[in-house]
Amino acid sequence: MTKAEIIEQIVTQTGIEKPAVTATIEAVMETIKKNMVKGEPIYLRGFGSFLLKKRAAKKGRNISKGTIVNIPAHFIPAFKPCKEFVKEVASKVLVK
Repeated sequence: MTKAEIIEQIVTQTGIEKPAVTATIEAVMETIKKNMVKGEPIYLRGFGSFLLKKRAAKKGRNISKGTIVNIPAHFIPAFKPCKEFVKEVASKVLVK
């Protein structure tokens, strides 16, 4: 599902005009990004949490040059769904 499809579903379900829904979705995404860049987790009760996970420093390889590259410790964004979300998906998603 794409962002455009999400916007269309919200427009259909709520009757709110598409430009307003688009602006709202964009604002939500921008707010999440800005706060995560600041190092703040985002908690959405009943949905899940956007967290930062720390990746330890490690050594990697540049295969084309055959050299070892040091990869410094860094943070990556991660999403952790709430228990109810996990249960609902597990009970309703059919394996193809």
